[in-house]
Amino acid sequence: MRGRMLLAALYCLLWSFQASVGQFPRACASSKNLMEKECCPKWRGDRSPCGQLSGRGSCQDVILSNAPSGPQFPFAGVDDRESWPSVFYNRTCQCFGNFMGFNCGDCKFGFGGRNCTERRLLVRRSIFDLSVPEKNKFLAYLTLAKHTTSPDYVIPIGTYGQMNNGSKPMFKDITIYDLFVWMHYYASRDTLLGGSEVWKNIDFAHEASGFLPWHRVFLLLWEQEIQKLTGDENFTIPYWDWRDAENCDVCTDEYIGGRNPANPNLISPASVFSSWQTVCSRLDDYNSRQALCNGTPEGPLLRNPGNHDKARTPRLPSSEDVEFCLNLIHYDSGPMDKTANFSFRNTLEGFASPFTGIADAFRSSMHNGLHIYMNGTISQVQGSANDPLFLLHHAFVDSIFERWFRRYHPPQEVYPEANAPIGHNRDFYMVPFIPLYRNGDFFISSRDLGYDYSYLQEPDPVFFQDYIKSYLEQASRIWPWLLGAALVGSVLTAVLGGLTTLLCRRKRGQLPEEKQPLLMENEDYHNLLYQSHL
Repeated sequence: MRGRMLLAALYCLLWSFQASVGQFPRACASSKNLMEKECCPKWRGDRSPCGQLSGRGSCQDVILSNAPSGPQFPFAGVDDRESWPSVFYNRTCQCFGNFMGFNCGDCKFGFGGRNCTERRLLVRRSIFDLSVPEKNKFLAYLTLAKHTTSPDYVIPIGTYGQMNNGSKPMFKDITIYDLFVWMHYYASRDTLLGGSEVWKNIDFAHEASGFLPWHRVFLLLWEQEIQKLTGDENFTIPYWDWRDAENCDVCTDEYIGGRNPANPNLISPASVFSSWQTVCSRLDDYNSRQALCNGTPEGPLLRNPGNHDKARTPRLPSSEDVEFCLNLIHYDSGPMDKTANFSFRNTLEGFASPFTGIADAFRSSMHNGLHIYMNGTISQVQGSANDPLFLLHHAFVDSIFERWFRRYHPPQEVYPEANAPIGHNRDFYMVPFIPLYRNGDFFISSRDLGYDYSYLQEPDPVFFQDYIKSYLEQASRIWPWLLGAALVGSVLTAVLGGLTTLLCRRKRGQLPEEKQPLLMENEDYHNLLYQSHL
């Protein structure tokens, strides 16, 4: 009953907050915007495009990188995601200072306040460290997002060509949670070549250098969306630390849903997730029709952890596997795709062995291994974000990325500038986010983006200084008394020491010879210590 009341209250809060995350802003989905290739919505604060009157940003040309991509995609001009977002828009809001968003109405990650001048640092915690109310609130937020239509974003249900080059817009409403499922699908879908032909060796979010930065942005935007939806500015995604786990210990009705006793492939009816419908999980169907996912419900969540191909994934990742990854110095290497050897990114993603660092097409380990182990919706790349486990899993993967970053402190130049697979070069914009984000801009520490992980937290020197400041001020006021007390103590100690020595000498003269101490003087004691050390 309390859970239902909380959910109802959250629904009431919905329209009090403006959402602003990735994909196509509703304000830019008209034929006029598509034909003019401009997406510069007005900020509601001053009703000017990009908040220009308030100095938040301005409408500017999108400057694309001309760095060459790798040879993995041998086409040009056949995919709407090439040179993102130029097929749809070549003018967008460019925000100033700490402002961000499709209309510059938000703050950059790590900043808050009316003018985005306040630094913020939030902490992602283990889901097992959440109190019962905190855990229930997280589950309620997921449910709210699953059933709330995004007020600011829509999804395209046709390619730019199918829209007659923008003159016939094809967009559709979608819920906030499913919007993120759609984004993950859209970034990783196959290229439609016409007829029944597709190109599968393409992925703007996986199998290359941008895997970790892309999912970092994805999680940040998801957090930001929930914060806006609920008004809970301190919300963070919890993580699941799966190191050395023998099974899916979050797959219970208390957390993200246990196994259905009547059908082990389904979620337990005691879990709210048993009623969830998936979207964007039928890639072969879309390919055969040369169509995009349109957000239509496609069936229940599937998950049957442990009943997977054990030859491909023998077990869940171990602590030793993680340590091996962290010892790999090179972020990426060679072709910078799923065949890369001795690459931290490729090994953590799961295409290379966590024992040797050599790419292995017959095994799935680390990040990939957990997806395979779950044996369900999450195991298929394009639709994997349907399962809320996706968030817990990728939050922990991101924490491993953060550990590597803090260990080596790599400059941005370590991230490949050119010749990575299409969409993955340093200065390329990530598909399909609007506002625009470059891969290289998120090759930085999470603390610079306003968040940390509870198990990685380090003492904050500023906090320490503030903490002891009051004690230092008190000490400065009473130091004359402390000094006087020290002098008096020294005099008393000297007097008592002299009396004690005198009494001991008198008594020593009265002791029989066989009871005389062997070492009595300080000099003799120090000589003994010296000999013992030798």
